[in-house]
Amino acid sequence: MTLAMRRPPGSRPVWTKICGLTSVEDARAVASFRPDAIGLNFSPLSKRHVTIDTAREIAAVLPKPVEIVGVFVNHSADEILAIAEAVGLDAIQLHGDETPELARKLSLHPVIRAMRVGEDGLAPVADELASYAANGITLQACLVDAHVAGTYGGTGKTAPWELLREWPDEWPPMILAGGLTPDNVSDAVRLVRPFGVDVASGVESRPGVKDLKKVERFLEQSRSVLRGR
Repeated sequence: MTLAMRRPPGSRPVWTKICGLTSVEDARAVASFRPDAIGLNFSPLSKRHVTIDTAREIAAVLPKPVEIVGVFVNHSADEILAIAEAVGLDAIQLHGDETPELARKLSLHPVIRAMRVGEDGLAPVADELASYAANGITLQACLVDAHVAGTYGGTGKTAPWELLREWPDEWPPMILAGGLTPDNVSDAVRLVRPFGVDVASGVESRPGVKDLKKVERFLEQSRSVLRGR
């Protein structure tokens, strides 16, 4: 993650992450298409939950260019750090109600903060980023998903693309998520111009099981549009 997100400025393909992998077989196959990263979800409430043992097996078969992002929902800092060490995570994605104070305890790891954008627009994002800055925390990126009441993401609902076009350059890089598929990702990249894209349900045959043809096409379509922001 740290190397992949330090590409030089200028026109380039978006950073890509295939999230919600649950088996060694899927991980090995997905990695053959060379996404920038895969996501492993450690929330026991998720349909894409992965155990620490399976996560370690997945990490062992991944080629080095493909990095591993651990997805956490309301875990304690001690739990996150223990899993990060056991698996060898390259970055930590906070996807629940975590506070900047918790994120500060993870300062030795790159942190991606998931934020859900809905009818309130970008004002809540601005407030949360101000809180992180006030606590001296530099986020590696913000993953932006659609806001769906009572959920922490993974709903397949599309985020408000038109609104996200207004993402300020001085904010952390945006990774666009929410309802992306091989059929719409190139349009999303053209309109929103995110740093990266993230997909889970949009490339699945069922929750936690990837459709490899969809994965390949998603990556092809993602990279077919150069972003210049």
